[in-house]
Amino acid sequence: MINLYPTHIESISLHRVGNKNKNEGIFLSTEPFGLNDETTGLLKEYFLKPFREKEENYFKLTHEVDVEFNEIHKIATDIFKDPDCIHDRSKKIATHLFEQSNHPHIKSGEVYVAYLTGILLNNEKVDAIGIFKSEVKHDFLQFEEKGNNLDLVIQQGININKLDKGCLIFNSNQEEGYKVLSVDSNRYDAKYWLENFLGVDALADENFYTKNYLKFCQNFAKDVVLPAEDKQQEVLFMNKAVNHFAKNDAFEESNFLNEVMENPELIPEFKHYKVEKGPKYSIEDVSSFEIANKAVSDARKKIKNVINLDTNIQIKLNFINSDSAEKFVEKGWDEEKQMYYYLVYFNKEQKS
Repeated sequence: MINLYPTHIESISLHRVGNKNKNEGIFLSTEPFGLNDETTGLLKEYFLKPFREKEENYFKLTHEVDVEFNEIHKIATDIFKDPDCIHDRSKKIATHLFEQSNHPHIKSGEVYVAYLTGILLNNEKVDAIGIFKSEVKHDFLQFEEKGNNLDLVIQQGININKLDKGCLIFNSNQEEGYKVLSVDSNRYDAKYWLENFLGVDALADENFYTKNYLKFCQNFAKDVVLPAEDKQQEVLFMNKAVNHFAKNDAFEESNFLNEVMENPELIPEFKHYKVEKGPKYSIEDVSSFEIANKAVSDARKKIKNVINLDTNIQIKLNFINSDSAEKFVEKGWDEEKQMYYYLVYFNKEQKS
C-alpha cells in the first residue's frame, strides 16, 4: 500500500519533446526549475493526485535480454546512486522519450522529471523518480484593464487537474526492475508510454495475484455459478469469496474452496475452469500467496450485489456478512402466478 501525502519534491527538471514524425524538435533546459512554495504545492497535486485515485497496479522495468539493458532502468539506477545528477540524467530521459515519439498520433508536450522523497510504500519510506508529461492544451480566458474597458484575452495552457501521462519509479526491487506505477489519460498511444518508452511488464506481487484471482472468481461466478444455479447464488459466491480474502492474510486455495463453495459439486468445475481460463489471469500455477488488502477493497467496490428482475425491480444485497442473504432472502416458485419470487425478512425499515 502506498501513501503519497508525505511526499516532498526535492527537484524538478523541465523539458519539451516534439513529434519526430512531424519534424518537431526537442528542447532541453540548461538548469533545473526553481521551486517555491506555491509551485511546489500545485505541482505536487498535479503529479500525484492521479496515483491516489488509481488502483495500485505495479509494473517492473524489463528487457528481452536483461533488465540492466533497459534505458530507463540504467538512468534510474544512476539517479538513485547520486540524486544530485538528476538534472543531467533528466535530459537523457527526455531524449529517450523523444526517440520513441515517431507515431503521427503522439502529441508534443512538456516533460517533468522530479526527485521525490518521503513516500511511504508498505509503511517504509522510499525515494522515487517521477516522470510526467503534459500534452493536451486548453483555452483559458484572461482579462485586462484597458483604459475604461475590460478586455478579454484567450490563452492556451495546461489543466493542472488532469495529468496526461506519468510514472513513479520507486527505489525498491532494483534487481527485479524496480517497482513502477503508471497513469495514462490518453488511450490513443498506449504502447508509446508503457512499452516503447518505459519498457515495463506487470509486477507479479501480492497485489497482482489478489486482484487477478478475484477477477477470475468473478468470471467463474458469471460463467459457471449463475447458469448452474441462479443470480442469488452468484452474488453469494462472490461475497463469500471477497470476505474470505478480507479476513485472511494469506491465500490457500484448498481452504478457500472448502469455505466458499456452497455446492461441493462445483469444486471440480472450478478446477477445470482454472485450467481453461487461469492463463488469462496468470494464476494457472498459483494456489497460495500473500493477500493485498488494498486489492480486496478495490474489488469489493466493483462487485455488483444486485439482482435485476424482469418486473423492473432490483434487489440490492448490500452487506459485508454474506450469511444475511441466506438467512433473510428466500427464492421460491408460485404455482398460481407461475412466477418466481424472492421472500425478504426484516424487523424494520431503515431510514435512507
